[in-house]
Amino acid sequence: MKKNLVSLAVFGAFVALGSQTAIAAPDWNKAAKSTIHVFHPGAAPIEWLQGKGEHSGAAGMKKGETCAGCHVEDGKLSLDLKRLASKELEPKGAPKSMSYPVTVQSAFDATNLYVRLTFKAPAGSFDKSDKDNEVKATLIFPNDKVPLADLAGCWAACHEDAKGMPKGKDNKTKHVSAGAMDLMQWKSSGKSADGYVTDKRSMEGGKAGATAEGAKAGDTYTVTFTRKLAGNAVLAPGKAVPFGIAIHADNAGGRFHHVSFGHTLGLGADGDVKAAKQ
Repeated sequence: MKKNLVSLAVFGAFVALGSQTAIAAPDWNKAAKSTIHVFHPGAAPIEWLQGKGEHSGAAGMKKGETCAGCHVEDGKLSLDLKRLASKELEPKGAPKSMSYPVTVQSAFDATNLYVRLTFKAPAGSFDKSDKDNEVKATLIFPNDKVPLADLAGCWAACHEDAKGMPKGKDNKTKHVSAGAMDLMQWKSSGKSADGYVTDKRSMEGGKAGATAEGAKAGDTYTVTFTRKLAGNAVLAPGKAVPFGIAIHADNAGGRFHHVSFGHTLGLGADGDVKAAKQ
C-alpha cells in the first residue's frame, strides 16, 4: 500500500511538472507589445499595386521600397481608406470599420515561435457568409523565394484571378508563382489550420506544425499561435522575417477581411515585432 502511495505521489509530481512546463513558456508579461493596424483592402490585387498610373507606389516597389514603408507612419496607417471603400476598389460593399489596431507579442525558444494577437473585432461587416465563425485570425510567413512578399506581405498571394475577386475564377485560390508561404489560422469555432500557399492555397498539410488557441473576454479576443522554427519559411535566431496578419470579423468570409501590410518579426533581432528568447 505504501509503495502504491509513493508511486502515485511520484507520478503526480511528474504530471504537475509537465503542466507547469507547458504553461510556463512563453511568459507574455516579458514579451514586448507592438501595435499593427489591419485594414480592409477592398478588391485590390497585387496586379493593381504594380499597375501603371493606378498606384503611386508602383515605382517605389520597383526600387525595393515596402508598402509599409510608405503607408505606416509612427505606427499608424497613412492610407486613403475612403478610396479602398469606394466602388472603384470595393464593388460589393465595405465594412463599417475600415481599420483597427491589433496588439502583437512574440517569443521563441530552441524549437518554436509563439505569436499572440489581442484585438477587438468590430461589428458591421458587409459579408457574413461564415455562419460558424464570428472571427478567424490568420498569420502568414513567406519564404525568401516568394516574389514581392518582403515588400507587399500577403498581397503577394492575392491575384485578380482568385476566387471572390471581380475577375476571379471559382477554381482559383490565392497563390504565388514561386516559393511558399506558411499559413496558420484560428477559428472562433475552436478549430485551427496548419496550411500553406504555393501555386494554390491549402488549409492543411503545412510544414510548420502550427497550432492555435484563442478566447474572448468581454469584447476582446486573444489568439496565440505556436509554430516550429522550421517550415517553408525557416526562422532563425538573430534574423528578422517577413510576416502578415489577416482577420475576418463579424462572420466575414472570403476576401472580406482586414489585413496588415507586410511587417517584420525579429527573433532576438530588430523588427516591427520583436520576439525575445525565453
